[in-house]
Amino acid sequence: MRIFFTGGSGKAGKHVAPYLASQGHQVTNADLTPLGHPDVNDLKVDLTDAGQTYSAMAQMASMDELDLPSVPSYDAVVHFAAIPRILLTPDATTYAINILSTYHVLEAATRLGIPKVIFASSETTYGICFAQGERKPLYVPVDEEHPVVPEDSYAMSKVASEVTARSFHARTSSDIYGLRINNVIEPHEYEEYFPDYLEDPSLRRRNVFAYIDTRDLGQMVQRCLTTDGLGFEVFNVANADMSVAATTDEIREKFYEGVELRREMGRDETFYSIDKAREMLGFDPQHSWRDVLADPRA
Repeated sequence: MRIFFTGGSGKAGKHVAPYLASQGHQVTNADLTPLGHPDVNDLKVDLTDAGQTYSAMAQMASMDELDLPSVPSYDAVVHFAAIPRILLTPDATTYAINILSTYHVLEAATRLGIPKVIFASSETTYGICFAQGERKPLYVPVDEEHPVVPEDSYAMSKVASEVTARSFHARTSSDIYGLRINNVIEPHEYEEYFPDYLEDPSLRRRNVFAYIDTRDLGQMVQRCLTTDGLGFEVFNVANADMSVAATTDEIREKFYEGVELRREMGRDETFYSIDKAREMLGFDPQHSWRDVLADPRA
């Protein structure tokens, strides 16, 4: 597939864009900063500018396309570009950049007839991650039906992006899939951060004790690209196990007292439900911190 990938130089994108290229896709990275990967085409684009966004999505992806009879259309857009959390820019700037860039990407993609858009939403939409003080989920495991009423600018921008995406689907009937991505972990970060998480699980409370390996995030995007006809959908994205060594029963007893348990859970199962992605997309995460570190409870 010919893929227009925004934010391919970010923490998640710098792994996912090359992964998609390795699967045989032609990938253009639309970002303010080049990725510099030999298998990915870099294109400097300010997505808050509607004209730049539309022009970038309509033009050639590489010099090789000069020999084609006409400029081909992109088969899909993967939109990861964003201010990635609070406290990097003023709150109003975070909100404005994220929602405006998402609107421009969706408008350009649908007006150009691109049949599929996959966009990065966030775990923060559930209002737990960046809550002032402690916020517990209403029930566990947290699935896509859980209310999304966050109070911070970043998560608000992601909820607004989901609403915007649903409206573009209603207008065009394009497949538009939103990924509520949990805390992104690069492979080298297991040894760097996880010993502390295994020692003190409270460090992971705001992430619902979950995480997503960049390699499994790549698989998730690939599954979205190869699954057609779902219309508008949102999916939680996480690895199958928790990011801590404590068991689910121990976590519930210490952190989720009084929180409704919707179904029985496995000993190490993530509280950030990925059942929907498994069932509708065939998502099957392959990686775990246990591949790198010894489980102190084993």
